[in-house]
Amino acid sequence: MLDLKKIRENPQWVEERLASRGRGYDLQRLQALEHDKRALQSETEILQARRNAISREVGQLKGQGGDASALLVEMQGLGPRLKELEQLLRVKEEEVLAALSELPNLPDETVPPGKDEKENVEQRRWPGVGDPAAKPFTALNHWDIGERLGILDFNAGALVAGARFTVLRGLGARLNRALIQFMLDLHSDEHGYTEVMPPFLVNRESLFGTGQLPKFEEELFAQRDDPLFLIPTAEVPVTNLVRGEIVEEELLPMKFVAWTSCFRREAGAAGRDTRGLIRQHQFDKVELVWITRPEESNAALEQLTRDAEQVLQRLELPHRTVALCTGDLGFAARKTYDLEVWLPGQGCYREISSCSNTGDFQARRMQARVRRKESRKVELLHTLNGSGIAVGRTLVAVLENYQQADGSVVIPDALRPYMGGVDIIRPKG
Repeated sequence: MLDLKKIRENPQWVEERLASRGRGYDLQRLQALEHDKRALQSETEILQARRNAISREVGQLKGQGGDASALLVEMQGLGPRLKELEQLLRVKEEEVLAALSELPNLPDETVPPGKDEKENVEQRRWPGVGDPAAKPFTALNHWDIGERLGILDFNAGALVAGARFTVLRGLGARLNRALIQFMLDLHSDEHGYTEVMPPFLVNRESLFGTGQLPKFEEELFAQRDDPLFLIPTAEVPVTNLVRGEIVEEELLPMKFVAWTSCFRREAGAAGRDTRGLIRQHQFDKVELVWITRPEESNAALEQLTRDAEQVLQRLELPHRTVALCTGDLGFAARKTYDLEVWLPGQGCYREISSCSNTGDFQARRMQARVRRKESRKVELLHTLNGSGIAVGRTLVAVLENYQQADGSVVIPDALRPYMGGVDIIRPKG
């Protein structure tokens, strides 16, 4: 959530930064609501001060044996108006909060300008430059590879749940589990993250805190009988571990890694990626979350992104890193790098990780703060998150990049310790 004081002091600059996202955000309604709120607040405070003054005067008069009846009548007359004002003020505060919560984060000054993903700026490729060389045979898509190997069962997923669900069988399930274990071990043992296992269900407050509510409610799976939602990403429960907390400065940065299943309606993806594992209602992801001092969050984003890149490099999967332009930023992000992996079956790069610095945007919604060691001053901390990485899309990348001419798939060296001695998956029969 944006700083209301900053909007009040420099609305034109805020509007310009918001406009760089590719659409205009009129702050006039918010400003009008805030003006009304401040007027109600001022009148309420004046009447409260008068009530307190009368109370003191009544006490003095009674102590002196004087007549306080007129003052008591005046104080009694203030009661109904004060009650009305307090109710109006609560309503107006909720309206201001609702209007403020609809505004996205302000892009960082270092984010490249642009309208959409076509204007994202490539930062680097691994390995080297240029697209990877074509395979010496016709590369298949992962769904064809998986079905021929008997490890991806899309029909079974549709049977038991519906479209955009998949059953992993045999070595497909083992490979998925191996990827999860490999990522968790890499981040916790080598990159210094603390592994956590959060709930897969969260309340509305948690989703508001990280920016999924109210804007993206249609993308969420809600429980019928309880005020809970299935998580769209582990970013939600893990970041909310500091909601409402004052963290001592010496404990920062906090670095968490978590594996969870994630659940999304994909309401805006009609007709897109209808085959395969790219866009599922349920998928596994290993998530990285940083909680930092404000002055360290930009450097933390660079490190978090490098940590995610390490997963792809250890698996020897060709990929590139791009800086998202202003028009392609997510709602809560002030700066984002996407990792895109090469898929030879599709002949293109596809997003596999998104690493973002949200600054104090989520922290303000969560009221998550840091207490400075020297000054003891309390201020909003900064939060970051990134996929470290999406497990299903990594499985896709392994199948397509490690496919062989005979239809088999070689297991990457980094995963072999987790595969129980299996180094290649061969077609059945």
